[in-house]
Amino acid sequence: MLRAMIRKGAKKPSIAIVGAGSLGSALAESLHRAGYPVAEIVSRPKLASQRRAQRLARRVGARVVTIGKEPIQSDIVWFLVPDREIRKCAETLAGLGEWRRKIAFHSSGALSSRELRPLQRRGAAVASVHPMMTFVAGVVPDLAGVPFAIEGDVVAVQAARRIVKHLGGEAFAIREKHKPAYHAWGAFASPLLLSLWVTAERAAGLAGISRIEARRKMLPIIRQTLANYAARGPDRAFSGPIIRGDAATLEKNLKALWRLPEARNVYLALARSAVSNLPAKNRTKLRRVLH
Repeated sequence: MLRAMIRKGAKKPSIAIVGAGSLGSALAESLHRAGYPVAEIVSRPKLASQRRAQRLARRVGARVVTIGKEPIQSDIVWFLVPDREIRKCAETLAGLGEWRRKIAFHSSGALSSRELRPLQRRGAAVASVHPMMTFVAGVVPDLAGVPFAIEGDVVAVQAARRIVKHLGGEAFAIREKHKPAYHAWGAFASPLLLSLWVTAERAAGLAGISRIEARRKMLPIIRQTLANYAARGPDRAFSGPIIRGDAATLEKNLKALWRLPEARNVYLALARSAVSNLPAKNRTKLRRVLH
């Protein structure tokens, strides 16, 4: 049964989504559009969780199942809950129904497929399947070209690769021991990048510019920087006082940021990294200013 799921040309397996949050909702809708029968949305008994699950179930033609109340019928069970809840949910579901013919995935970026060990012990094939993408409420991002880091049992990994292909994504193998570093990499690419922009908004306040106005005014340079990075790589996209070796300007920037210690610390950390990793003139003097 498990191998039949991954055979080329085989009927697409049914999928249960555990968790109807931002990631669960987006993935359920993407799977539905790709022709996968999303048969069950598994929810906690809390009213708010049930309502979210019911809304998602209506959009994808699924039924709502309360976790721990009845066995899951779907071929693949995909856990899309916070990291701390994965093993707990797996333990709850392991005691219900037959698992020897099922596959279980979770989508934690930092945790390995070991979190699904309770289901593996019951006979399920398990894998971690993490998309390198940001998911926020009300947005279903295009998964075309999105990399998915996958590790786990051979059969589960093969099934995951087939699904990722149908979603338009790009599957790649990740070793279990590398998951935390992989997740830190992703943090730099999106949530911490947003944190940088928020810090920039606060710095704009020192120049008498409101945060809303700062956001609007920053968008052209942000877009061009991303375009340059994508087309030319970091070295040829880099600009500003560091590449010129302009230590005096760095001193002025740091003096202006004294009233915002957090922003000043961010500036120092990023500037030091830039001096070490990007083209720069006058490195010795720049390092003296930054230390």
